[in-house]
Amino acid sequence: MNFIIVGCGRLGSELARRLNQSGHTVVVVDQNKAAFERLSADFRGRTVHGEALSEKVLERAGIKEADGLAAVTNSDTLNAVVAHAARVIYQVPVVVCRNYDPRRRPLLEAFGFYVVSSTAWGAQRIEELLIGITSRAVFSAGNGEVEVYELVLPPEWHGCTWADLCSGNLGTLPVAVTRAGRAMIVTPDLKFEAGDLLNVSATFEGIKILRAQLESRKE
Repeated sequence: MNFIIVGCGRLGSELARRLNQSGHTVVVVDQNKAAFERLSADFRGRTVHGEALSEKVLERAGIKEADGLAAVTNSDTLNAVVAHAARVIYQVPVVVCRNYDPRRRPLLEAFGFYVVSSTAWGAQRIEELLIGITSRAVFSAGNGEVEVYELVLPPEWHGCTWADLCSGNLGTLPVAVTRAGRAMIVTPDLKFEAGDLLNVSATFEGIKILRAQLESRKE
């Protein structure tokens, strides 16, 4: 597949390396020629030096034949404009936009882009580590708005059901429970046992409520 990466910073150069190693054709665009020095020595794609807002630069990069474009500079405004042009003018099938400043994330989401906010996602992870984890995220969707968490049920919840555990918590849904190495669907009448490995999908607020509920019986 043919991909264009706009921005050859740490993120852009690493993305270029990964896509290139996976066998894809990659073109990296940056207005700073020195930025291309970040590309790995074995990078076999093309580089285009120039302003990404220029149609000539984008067309030199092959945007008319691109299967996807990632705008990953440290300017949210630039990323938004390039992503919009790629999708609306050139009909690029997949457009991903990096969010650098979390305060501007709603603006990017309003355009309907795929948005990746590493700052917001990283802050959420660090918060979880600092406050003490009773569960861990094993899968993240989008920018972490919904994740699948894995937690071990403490003895205090032996014999309880999902309704007992999550009554009124609309931010969580059961995925599966694993007992003695065997996974099961969480049915309304399933009674948990101490040591069960429970997977739930949850928002960040939902998992905070669930953690508090798990701790409540220890008090």
